[in-house]
Amino acid sequence: MTVAFLSGKRRRAAAALGAASAGLLVLSACDKPTPLATVTVGTTSVHTEAACYNDGQAIKESQIQDCLNEKAEKSITVAPDDKIRFGVDPEIAENGWTIFIGGERAEQEPYHKTYRTIPASAFFTSPTTGEPSSSAQVSIVETSGKKLTGIWHFKLAQD
Repeated sequence: MTVAFLSGKRRRAAAALGAASAGLLVLSACDKPTPLATVTVGTTSVHTEAACYNDGQAIKESQIQDCLNEKAEKSITVAPDDKIRFGVDPEIAENGWTIFIGGERAEQEPYHKTYRTIPASAFFTSPTTGEPSSSAQVSIVETSGKKLTGIWHFKLAQD
């Protein structure tokens, strides 16, 4: 009976190859993270992955309203005279994105840059009643044509 013995160098090479293969297998089983959206006020920033995202494909019509109504997990405090900076990953900007306030579209045309600044005062008046509010749920919504492809939520809490 013959037993094949590997030299020390070959054993280490085989072990390294096995470890690399196992690492790739583990990584291929992971979900790809969604693009990030960020809100910055002064020196404080919060970022989040999408609440709803279908790998860049359109979100099903039946899911959109439920997605828009989800509560934000990330919150940031703002004063009425603050400027709020919104930032998105380049792939979101490429498709275009728009702001929703309280689940309602706040602007008609999608924005195609990765960064923009909006005064905080724009978010604390109810669009339907015109009454002031102490908080607002703001959603960044990625669009592709007329389809929604991603939704990110933030809660703005007034000082």
